[in-house]
Amino acid sequence: MPSEAFSVRRPDDVVLAGERRGRPGAPAVVLLHANVADRRAWRGVLELLEDDDVDLIAYDRRGFGETPPGDPEAAFTHLDDLVAVLDAAGVDRALVVGNSYGGALALDLASSRPERVSGVLHLCGGASGMTDEGEDEPWQLDPDTERVYGALQEAEAAQDRDGQVRLLLHLWLDGPAQPEGRVGGAERELVADMNRRILEWAAPDDAGDAGLDVWHALGDIRVPVTVAWGELDVPADVPFYRKIAERIPGAVARPIPGTAHLPSIDRPETVAELVRERLAGSAA
Repeated sequence: MPSEAFSVRRPDDVVLAGERRGRPGAPAVVLLHANVADRRAWRGVLELLEDDDVDLIAYDRRGFGETPPGDPEAAFTHLDDLVAVLDAAGVDRALVVGNSYGGALALDLASSRPERVSGVLHLCGGASGMTDEGEDEPWQLDPDTERVYGALQEAEAAQDRDGQVRLLLHLWLDGPAQPEGRVGGAERELVADMNRRILEWAAPDDAGDAGLDVWHALGDIRVPVTVAWGELDVPADVPFYRKIAERIPGAVARPIPGTAHLPSIDRPETVAELVRERLAGSAA
């Protein structure tokens, strides 16, 4: 089933570019990409789910894929944009699937507008306001991650775009402790192309932040949540994924072997099954 173009014009005239598959009116699933990806990261998952009785929506946030960053002086939040996408699609409530920053955005919506959320699948993500202050385990980089991060900072300082892309893929697609090139072929080229576009748009990292502190309010979330993460992801982040799962009442924890920070790329079958599992659990 081919995707249909889906777009939403915002008050500042930025057009959020997206796509929709499935049956409008069926249980809705909105997919939110990471900050090192765009909506194309969900292609494999969309293809696996398109014959299910679901309404699938994926879009590019500002400064990613086909959506421009817009006027840097214009005030906006990614949270408001997400609500606008739901409104434009005629979706009252959705299962929100978010990877990395997209996972934090999914929790922003669950925390601030729970009536719009039937459930959350949180993939390798954080939570707004997350900090290691007061935690029993500090966030500290391991030697492998520190080495890749250091090389990435050098490439950024030298404005070496090819080097930045190569190192971003090692860090987030392969996993910092894995051999560079662990994931290859069309999947690797796709992630490289997504990151080249991100570097071209050059949107500020903190643009669109809603200023929420969900980290200290995880215990107040009442929608069904699955927290999943790749076991090859940055080691310092994994304990914090576990903490999110532990602190959200009733949350289900699902570590995923053999993948790092972008499981929809190299483990789309697993992600599709997690979506189905969460849909079934949210409807129960």
